[in-house]
Amino acid sequence: MQKMAVNLEDRIIAHIQHTGPLTGSELRASFNEESLILWQTCLRSPKLVTTRIGTRYLRLDSRVDGFARLSPSILREFLSYSVIGLIAHPHPVSQKVSEVTAHIERVSKRKFDLAYSIVSNLRRQLCGIWKDNLQICFIIAGDIVYNMAHNVPRPERSTGELVKGSDMDLVVVLEDSASDDVIKSLDEAIYSEKYRVLTSPALREEIDYIVKRMSRVREQLQFDTFKRMIACKILEEGRLLYGSENLFFDIKTLLNTHWITAKLAELEQKAQNFRKNAEEYLLDADPEKAKKESLYLFYPSEESEEFE
Repeated sequence: MQKMAVNLEDRIIAHIQHTGPLTGSELRASFNEESLILWQTCLRSPKLVTTRIGTRYLRLDSRVDGFARLSPSILREFLSYSVIGLIAHPHPVSQKVSEVTAHIERVSKRKFDLAYSIVSNLRRQLCGIWKDNLQICFIIAGDIVYNMAHNVPRPERSTGELVKGSDMDLVVVLEDSASDDVIKSLDEAIYSEKYRVLTSPALREEIDYIVKRMSRVREQLQFDTFKRMIACKILEEGRLLYGSENLFFDIKTLLNTHWITAKLAELEQKAQNFRKNAEEYLLDADPEKAKKESLYLFYPSEESEEFE
């Protein structure tokens, strides 16, 4: 096994000498090896450098003791947010890092702009019920708010249709006085847009969304179940996409006064420790054993419960 690893390392070095630095996904496309083995080989090599791009942030995972892990996962970080090059040639690595960073920022901006366009269209469609005095805000969360969106094709959960990478997580919060008819009409309109952008050949994007009143937000601030923790975490990281700044400010204030922000900061510290320990374990783990027992440490998790 050690001999195979050395051979793979030599092949990777020779390939990069020919092509220049590569992302993890580009490297995987060139070698018929499992991602974990490629990751181990690159991280162990004294001649290769693996440069991580972007931000690591808290993600909640029911498979993990204490629920806290980091996003991107080790796998996604390696494939989409890492550049592998030669230690002896740092300048090409820096150039590749700049190119990949610019691409990620473009993808993030395009998805943010698309989300804004969708909500603007909803506003026009629902002008009959969406009055100027309706307190409502659309909050966008997930990869996009961290400038970490990717466009790697992946299957959408409910249909299996391929979509273009990171989804658009939207939380729609309304004042408590909003009527059931308003909420029903809004939910139906968003669902229609969700279907349109999912099935449009030009778009193929996934929208995950939830519509709720402020009373539901206050319930979730109890932070006493996994689903409520996810809901709070999404609100904490979220940015205002459209709608009432006052309502958005009220939500952020509630997160602070209920100590949610502090609790999430503690979870993020635990997640950093979990990632460090997971990487140390996986770096020397037998791939076959890890596949059977510990691949959840390597692969991404879903935070879909808030949107179900």
